[in-house]
Amino acid sequence: MPRKGMRSIFFRSSSPSRTSIPPSSPSLRFSESLMEDNIEIVESLLNKWDSDFSTYAKITSLFHGDRTLAKQYLHSVKGLQSAMQYLVTQNAASDKLVKAQNLMERAMKRLEKEFYQILSANRDHLDPESVSTRSSRSSASRSSISDLEDDELEDEFRVAGESISEVERVSVAAMADLKSIADCMISTGYGKECVKIYKIIRKSIIDEALYHLGVEELSLSQVKKMDWEVLELKIGNWLKAVKIGVKTLFYGERILLDHVFSASVAIKESCFAEILRESAMSLFGFPELVAKCKKSPEKIFRTLDLYEAISDLWPEIESIFSYESTSGIRSQAISSLINLGDSVRTMLMDFEKAILKDSSRTTVSGGGVHPLTRYVMNYICFLADYSGVLTDIVADWPLVLQSPLPESYFASPGPDDSPISVRIAWLILVLLCKLDGKAEFYKDSALSYLFLANNLQYVVVKVRTSNLKLFLGEDWAMKHESKVEQYASNYERIGWSRVFESLPENPTTEISPEQAKVCLKRFNTAFGEAYRKQKSWVVNNPKLRDEIKVSVAKKIGSVYRRFYDRYQLRFGSDSLVKYAPDDLENYLSDLLYGSGGVGSVSSSSSSSQSRGPLRFAQ
Repeated sequence: MPRKGMRSIFFRSSSPSRTSIPPSSPSLRFSESLMEDNIEIVESLLNKWDSDFSTYAKITSLFHGDRTLAKQYLHSVKGLQSAMQYLVTQNAASDKLVKAQNLMERAMKRLEKEFYQILSANRDHLDPESVSTRSSRSSASRSSISDLEDDELEDEFRVAGESISEVERVSVAAMADLKSIADCMISTGYGKECVKIYKIIRKSIIDEALYHLGVEELSLSQVKKMDWEVLELKIGNWLKAVKIGVKTLFYGERILLDHVFSASVAIKESCFAEILRESAMSLFGFPELVAKCKKSPEKIFRTLDLYEAISDLWPEIESIFSYESTSGIRSQAISSLINLGDSVRTMLMDFEKAILKDSSRTTVSGGGVHPLTRYVMNYICFLADYSGVLTDIVADWPLVLQSPLPESYFASPGPDDSPISVRIAWLILVLLCKLDGKAEFYKDSALSYLFLANNLQYVVVKVRTSNLKLFLGEDWAMKHESKVEQYASNYERIGWSRVFESLPENPTTEISPEQAKVCLKRFNTAFGEAYRKQKSWVVNNPKLRDEIKVSVAKKIGSVYRRFYDRYQLRFGSDSLVKYAPDDLENYLSDLLYGSGGVGSVSSSSSSSQSRGPLRFAQ
């Protein structure tokens, strides 16, 4: 044969060569002798490790102990491959080539068996958690576990010293053994055989792990038929499973596969896709099924949990499934995000509609905080805890006013107002307008204003003591606090007007004893009526309650004391004095605690109607 063909196999030289060598040249005879030696060496090793002929070979692994035998075996296979390449160039139909081919098949059968045994025997040591943990620890000194060659294992162990556990030691060794076998089989054209084994075993490990995490393949009809309590439990299981699935199972499998099949990018991609496609599609598809179920405002928080989980894990998902063959998995995760976002927006609109449609005509005993106020504000406070994902969801979702409220009720967003801030402010405004309507159900105007003060104070406190303050800001809080003061002032003015009017405008002005007695009787009557009426009224917030009582005491107590001190000797009979100045303060201190219990609900004079779609929380 031409010498150029021989040199391309055994030598790498850039220097020019002669065009031919005589068939009987010493160089050609040497090559033939070398190839025959390679075949004989392989045949000898195969006979030793052929389980059909050797009991020892049945129970012993090539990759046991220090791997010397394994290295010798793999080296011999490479020599056999070189021999076959040489024989093909000489005579493709020669008996020697046929023999070499048979030996190669026997060698691959043995390596296939070794590959299977290593994968099977090391299921626990090659679990994704062990692989991902080992990779993380070794990344400080090496780019990845894939950087380790067989002859570097001992150096790796020595450097790691006590820092590497026995489990990790076995894991590293098994990964290196699998890689050496895969490299050999791929280079000799037998890659499909080891890939088939790898897929079967590794897929079963991933599927089993996800099963134990509670991940199951469900259809849309199955999810739609589930009671919410059952579905909520499955969502909770999924939230735990997806983090482990992505950060441990999928990540660990990618690390292992990248290492074992580093010799072929195409094999890595197709193998990884086939092992994880079903399980990953099922895992990332579950949130989309939930998003397509019947929606209600109460379900928004679990929906946000699902959105947040995928959003937080997206960098890992994108990195792990970076192959083109796994683009469908990435698309499924994105599709779930899109559908979850749409579902959240729908539920936010339904929540707003539920507030607007609330037709309850009930009043709260004593003018306390209404259940609607508690429900809506608690709901919005929880929403604020999801500020990160909500910002993404509503970023390109303009606010469309759905209520009959004039636009003038709602200030135009400023340049620094985020979409989520605008939407939260709008929801609170819708609530406050609804409360204005409910205040009209109270026959007593003073109680109406006390009701408004109580409920607006509750709203402001909720804003100040939650993440809502980050969205609405100090100006919003101060503006609404001033409204609380205004409502409280209106309550004082109307609720105590007859008491104020019963006393002289200037208690130091001289009046006759008869006029003083008339004033005192009028005061007794007015104060007694106001006290009896307002004894059942309530102010839920202690600070607001104290402020109102101090204000009323100053306006009534100070005037009454001066009047009493000036005319007490002229009243004639102690029976005419029902309230001494000191007693008056005690009476006032008993007010606004409510006799019917804080926040208890009683029916108004008008007929009670349905509470509407919202589920109120006391």
